[in-house]
Amino acid sequence: MNKFFRYIQCGAATLLLAGGLSACVNDLDVTPIDPALNGDIQPEQLFAKCYSRLATSGNNGGDDNVDVDGLDGGFQHTFRQMWNSNELTTDEAICGWGDEGIPSYCYNSYDASHPMLRGYYYGLAISVTFCNQYIEEFGDYDPVMTAEIRFLRAFNFYLLTDAFGNIPFTTKISGDNPEQASRAEVYSFIESELKAIIGENSDDNSNILNDPQPKKYGQSGYGRVDKAAAWLLLARLYLNAEVYTGTAQWANARDYAKKVIDSAYQLHKNGYSGTGVDGIDREFTAYQMLFMGDNSTTDAAYEAILPIIQDGTRTTSWGGTNFLIASTVDADVHPYLYDDTEVNGLYQNNTWGGNRARPQLVRLFFPESDYSEDDLPQVHAYDATSIAGDDRALFETLDRSFNVEDVSNFKYGFAVAKFNNFKCDGSKGSDQTYADSHLLYMRKAEAYLTYAEALTRLAGSGAAPADAVNAINEIRGRAHAEQKASYSLNDILDEWGREFFFEGRRRVDLIRFGKFGGNSGYNWQWKGGAYNGRSFDAYRNVFAIPTDDLIANSNLQQNEGYK
Repeated sequence: MNKFFRYIQCGAATLLLAGGLSACVNDLDVTPIDPALNGDIQPEQLFAKCYSRLATSGNNGGDDNVDVDGLDGGFQHTFRQMWNSNELTTDEAICGWGDEGIPSYCYNSYDASHPMLRGYYYGLAISVTFCNQYIEEFGDYDPVMTAEIRFLRAFNFYLLTDAFGNIPFTTKISGDNPEQASRAEVYSFIESELKAIIGENSDDNSNILNDPQPKKYGQSGYGRVDKAAAWLLLARLYLNAEVYTGTAQWANARDYAKKVIDSAYQLHKNGYSGTGVDGIDREFTAYQMLFMGDNSTTDAAYEAILPIIQDGTRTTSWGGTNFLIASTVDADVHPYLYDDTEVNGLYQNNTWGGNRARPQLVRLFFPESDYSEDDLPQVHAYDATSIAGDDRALFETLDRSFNVEDVSNFKYGFAVAKFNNFKCDGSKGSDQTYADSHLLYMRKAEAYLTYAEALTRLAGSGAAPADAVNAINEIRGRAHAEQKASYSLNDILDEWGREFFFEGRRRVDLIRFGKFGGNSGYNWQWKGGAYNGRSFDAYRNVFAIPTDDLIANSNLQQNEGYK
């Protein structure tokens, strides 16, 4: 395999990758491509690099100077490939591009040679490597900074084990091939690390995260994690514990979600109404504001527990919010009445027309009991929400087909108008190619639905108890959706879909509810490669370890089903 891990430049420093998560580092020809072979590594620069791996694929814009040579910037971008693997494989999204790997995602036929999964795997691997290097070289520099890097490493390990199951595992920088750890072993490590950095592990309280404090862009510490991020990742870990370890941990999921609910972070509920810089009066819902170009400077920022800074001039990439915006629209999409006067400025210069909604996602907002296929609205997205009675129904349906009969044609399937670079006051973004809208990896709304689901599962009756109903109604109330007196577990899965669609988590939720691989009894359009859907084997609930790494590291064994 012709792949290199680069020397990484952060400011004036050149960071040599002295080792790695897997044989993908140790057994490859780690020849530096950057000619600047000397330079002192500064802790602040390596610290920033560990964070920046969530936002970018390298040191320059787009595909230039990427961290893993041989993979373009989009293929190794952490969020983009997390999104592809967790959305295109499910009932929410489908893409018409013919790029290598896209069809096999959409039709659930991925294998160990899948190029995008390989990019995701190596991207996460290099992120862990940076974190390991920071902890090994600068672990004593600043206790809070070290706690944050331990969180980032745990987060990357979480994404790895969620996607690939039993993974190569090391917390050291060395030249040895790492051993393969079971999912349960990685789970235990993540749990222990997170408890340590919030001060709940009596054996290790050397690095403690700051107390929860929401911030806006420009305020000190914005974009850096605190205890609320660790609580929410613990809640996510426990919510999926039965999948990862075979033992449910609903009570722990409930308790840590409640800590986030009770924290200073806020569920953003107040929309915007005002006159813009151009004299035009505008209104935006609270939900819309979470995904706009000024989501880091309005009160929407107070919901963001793990916001990743995106700047149209400094964090340029083909992943992140730039990918979310450009890949989901064409030039005919209009989420706001006002955008007709904006010369399409809210989409920058990018309207890629690739990812759109499968019918099952649309039906969460327009159920078949209320709308036959012929009755579905044909409107711009700014009218779809009022028809659905839900601020989250951000679909462009005008002159588009509900069914995806032609996967290659973007007009088949409703467009998703959830993400944009528009600002409430009508001002322009910093760039017309890359987005300013910050990427919300974690937001407080997740805690409400985690709490509700955990409570409902603990109740054992299949019906949500009163506190769970209240938590769900908080989420629905923010979207001006109908408040209900009762919810089933299936209703809660649907609510996960309504609140978080196209945010990169759907596969995880479907697996937890037993509705992904195997004889799940649940089909969606093009599932398994059939127009009406068909089951695929349960072993596809995890992805294959890339063939390249199996060849390079004899300690690794392929996941069942892919052998």
